[in-house]
Amino acid sequence: MVRNFLTGGAAINVLARCAGATVSVVDIGMKEDISDAEGLIKKNIKRGTENISKGPAMTRKEAEDAINVGIEMAEKAFSNGAFMVATGEMGIGNTTPASALLATLLPVDVVYVTDKGTGLDHEGVKRKTAFIKRALEVNKAFLENPISALAAVGGFEIAGICGLCLGGAARRMIVVVDGFISSAGALVAMRIKPEVRDYLFFSHQSSEKGHGTFFDRENIRPILDLGLRLGEGTGAAMAMQIIENSLSIYNEMATFQEVGIEPGA
Repeated sequence: MVRNFLTGGAAINVLARCAGATVSVVDIGMKEDISDAEGLIKKNIKRGTENISKGPAMTRKEAEDAINVGIEMAEKAFSNGAFMVATGEMGIGNTTPASALLATLLPVDVVYVTDKGTGLDHEGVKRKTAFIKRALEVNKAFLENPISALAAVGGFEIAGICGLCLGGAARRMIVVVDGFISSAGALVAMRIKPEVRDYLFFSHQSSEKGHGTFFDRENIRPILDLGLRLGEGTGAAMAMQIIENSLSIYNEMATFQEVGIEPGA
């Protein structure tokens, strides 16, 4: 799938072209070594995370290093003249750490943020819920602050997204947040630095139950609600065009006063 991103054949590549955006593919924690792939930004910290039902996913340093990769990507985009960046990810089983983080940081019971992911049946969702509860119990000593919680039950991609949100906000850029996984990274960023929220535009509400819980608890209204469950940054790419349309209307459309129309006429 990552090679497909790099060769331009994935859904995000198509939508990014429509939006006039550039796709950057960053390896922060892939298990497979594809460092030979042309165009891949090589920032691998470790070949995958640990089993969160047995202990922390990452060390705190690993989580901080992954956050710093995201900050670095925001800085790079800013240096290249971008005023808007978007999050996206490709991970295996990563609705599980996203649900664990939301349960911890909102906070809510695990059942309200756990759903079928890429296609679990009812029994599968029950096992997933039990797994997350076990992970939170095993790691309860590490859940006292956002970064240690991220290290305990998060993932490298989620940490990178957190960093992109922090770095983009620091540069006063528009940061368009993709779906459920990206929202977990954005939530960590908001818990680290609440002011970050002012720079985040949440692109869409996915079909994951926990995403609706997140928006309800944080009193956020997403731009779109299309029942997506793809990730990659696809929802963010769609929302980028709506944001640009809004900016154009604000900056270019004549006001009633300018064209001599009486309000209410």
